[in-house]
Amino acid sequence: MTYHTSRRRLLGFASTIAMTGALIAGAYTKASTLPAGQLGSETPSFAPVHRGEPEGQRTFWSHLQLQPADAWSRLRDTFQWQDQWQHGAGHARVQHWIDEYSAKPHNVAEIAERARPWLAWILERVEDRGLPGEIALVPFVESSFDPEARSHFGAAGLWQIMPRTGDALGLNRSRGWDGRLDVVRSTQAALDYIEYQADQWYEGDIELSLAAYNAGAGTVNRAQRRALAQGKQGDYWDLDLPNETMDYVPKLLAIAAIVGDPARYNVTLPEIEGTPAFERVPVTRTVRLGEAAQLADVPTGQLAALNPGLRGDTARPGQVSELLVPADRAEPLLAALERTAPSAGSAEEVHVVQRGDTLSAIASRHAVAVADLARWNGLDSPNALQPGQQLTLSGR
Repeated sequence: MTYHTSRRRLLGFASTIAMTGALIAGAYTKASTLPAGQLGSETPSFAPVHRGEPEGQRTFWSHLQLQPADAWSRLRDTFQWQDQWQHGAGHARVQHWIDEYSAKPHNVAEIAERARPWLAWILERVEDRGLPGEIALVPFVESSFDPEARSHFGAAGLWQIMPRTGDALGLNRSRGWDGRLDVVRSTQAALDYIEYQADQWYEGDIELSLAAYNAGAGTVNRAQRRALAQGKQGDYWDLDLPNETMDYVPKLLAIAAIVGDPARYNVTLPEIEGTPAFERVPVTRTVRLGEAAQLADVPTGQLAALNPGLRGDTARPGQVSELLVPADRAEPLLAALERTAPSAGSAEEVHVVQRGDTLSAIASRHAVAVADLARWNGLDSPNALQPGQQLTLSGR
């Protein structure tokens, strides 16, 4: 049972070399996490509409339910592996984890509740790439859908990305920011990584790439060579891997099987809307989280939970490009930020980095100290400036 990518993602030569070196070397060890707080709220769904056709003359549109599908229904519609494992080599291994999970249905429901803010958005990204919908449940296995999860080995975030891999994938880290915890960026990076490894090493085989996501490509490649030398096909189910990796895909398929038919396993899944729960609002000026929450009229704690990559209470343009906000509060926050935008030349002025700019030259031009400029923007290295980057010129 395999799934192959339908396309080859094109990565720049330099980034390919960097990723290859970093990803082969790493071995990924992940940890389960404790429950996090609940986010999100339900909003009314749309009632069926018949487009005004007279009774007896209704067309195809009359039978369409214009009520948006909930996230679980959408997810089930994108599953691609459920009919394969039941009769394949992995049946016993998957069934073992179905039994384990279904023995504690409240745990499954609890983790599903933590998926509320993220599931629909992650599923959209998986759908956009044509990947099996099961991939949207990888955070269930990795982090129990806790975006602030950290393992003893340094992995962090929903997708449990190691520091070195995060660096290779462009997930920047500083005193005030950790891109591995940012759900938008880490999701995009994790999916890039899964597809990249599938195409680079495994002829598009996603299952082998998932194994490499957990154990590292080097470990999987060696196991595959051993299997091929023994006359086996060399797919995931043939490989002798570390115990955690042997369980990795079976766990994913087991939880997908339960999501596919929760009543069968006495699991009650929370109602989650099929459209993303958040919108992305650009950070155009320095703003404290409490101020943004007040402008958006949402609790500060809820806003903080939607933005776990922000490691302090202040979002600065040179460090954070956007804030995630409950979907129905994005427009009010945008309007409020525009109303409260500082005038030109004020202390909240932003400098856009140009090619050839240095931190010292920028500091001199705006009459601020280099150390202050670096601190305000969370810059650990003065040589890390990129053209187009926005730097705040105030510490307030």
